[in-house]
Amino acid sequence: MADVKVTVSRRGPLLVQGAGSIELVDARGNSFPVEKDSIALCRCGASENKPFCDGSHRACGFDDETSAA
Repeated sequence: MADVKVTVSRRGPLLVQGAGSIELVDARGNSFPVEKDSIALCRCGASENKPFCDGSHRACGFDDETSAA
């Protein structure tokens, strides 16, 4: 099984590397198509392509600098 790494980007999406080996499902259990090994998941709530990021965080002024330490 491939390693999966999720990075919280500064003022942007969750970056998922190794996504080709995961299943991304909604609250009803339906799968989203994951066709790339690296994907970006929306954190700002403004994407027109949820749960995927479409870059809307830049226009809406999303500002979050979550840090693990």
